[in-house]
Formats: sequence, C-alpha cells, structure tokens
Amino acid sequence: MSTKNSSPYHGVFFDLDGTLADTAPDLVAATNQLLIDRNLAPKPYEFLRPHASAGARGLLEGAFGITPDHADFIDLRDEFYLNYEKALLVDSKLFDGMDDLLEQMEAANIPWGIVTNKSERFTNPLVKLMGLHHRSASTVSGDTTPHAKPHPEPILHAARIANIDPTKSIYVGDDIRDVLAGKAAGMLTVAAAYGYCGCKEAPETWGADHLIHHPLELLEIIFPNRG
Repeated sequence: MSTKNSSPYHGVFFDLDGTLADTAPDLVAATNQLLIDRNLAPKPYEFLRPHASAGARGLLEGAFGITPDHADFIDLRDEFYLNYEKALLVDSKLFDGMDDLLEQMEAANIPWGIVTNKSERFTNPLVKLMGLHHRSASTVSGDTTPHAKPHPEPILHAARIANIDPTKSIYVGDDIRDVLAGKAAGMLTVAAAYGYCGCKEAPETWGADHLIHHPLELLEIIFPNRG
C-alpha cells in the first residue's frame, strides 16, 4: 500500500552499470572472451571490474591496452558487443540492498528512473530482463538523445519523461561524469562509492553533494526527516 511522498525530493535517477546494477561480471566475461578467442590469457575479474565504468572503451583499454584511435579498436568493439549481447543477464544483478531501496521509494510514491551511457541496444533488453521496465518512470540511454553524460541532456530528458522537476530530484552515479551531468541538470548529486569508480579521481574529489558506500544509505538522503 503506497503512502504520500514524505520526501523533499520528487524523484531519483540512477546510472545503470555500477550504480543500480552490478553488471561487471557479464561485461568482463564478454571482454575476456575476446582474449580467449585469440589464445590470450583472460584478465582477472578484479582488474577489469573498474574499467566497466567506461563501457567498451574502458574494458578494451584494460584488456588490450588500446584506445579508440587504435586501428583494431572498432573491430574489437563490435565483437565485444556481439559477445555481450548474447549474454546480457548471466551473473548481473541489482546491488545488494538496491531492490529494498526501490521498494521503499515506490511505497512512498517517489518515482525513479535510469540514465546511462550504455546504448539502447543493450539497455532496453537488460532492463526488461531484470524486470525493471515497468517500475522505472523513465529509461534514457547514451544514444537516446544527441548527447551522452557528462552532458546534462540525458538526465533532463529522463526528468521530462517522468514529469519530474529536475531541481527537486537526485542523481546517483559511480563516475565523475555522473556528478558533472547531475549538477549541470540542477539535481542533488550522490556518488556511489560502492560502484566501479573507474576514473582516476577518487569519489571523494568529484564534488558530489553526498557520498554513499551502500545503496540503503540513500534513504537518509531521500528521507532526511525520518525518525
């Protein structure tokens, strides 16, 4: 049974990979398959996990030491996409405590959405496979608008779809780009230190309004007046 929104915030938006869901196991598996297919040793999971923050670009740099200007990058990226598309939801799951958080928000009539730099090709089927498509008020991918984070437009677009005032909303992410985009969109920003945090700067230096180490810590921010 839902109750009246008792929060000063009208909505919460999440980055997907490394914030809402722990998708690194399947992203790393798709990357290591590239190495295995070339008779190369797979990289340790803990080594590649932080690179998942930057998607294919970061994972290929971690696995092969190449950047997008390398001659082999496009072919490797497209092969990685095929590997990942075949196994989107093998070991990926919501972070511990995240479903409880979402349920408490839903019970309080606080809508939530997803804003990710992942392309729609992967975001939409993954969100559906995870059973989140009916729960999310809006889902915006890196190619939904002409811009990707750190540009604020994807977050603003998600707020428009959900009919939520961005200045009364929260954006949560595990990369400095998330904080920059959230701030530019006028939202309160929360850095998810439990995520992949693959950029060189430590989460404490991103300039976020809050830093959390577990999804349920967000409840204290959403409901500051709870007893």
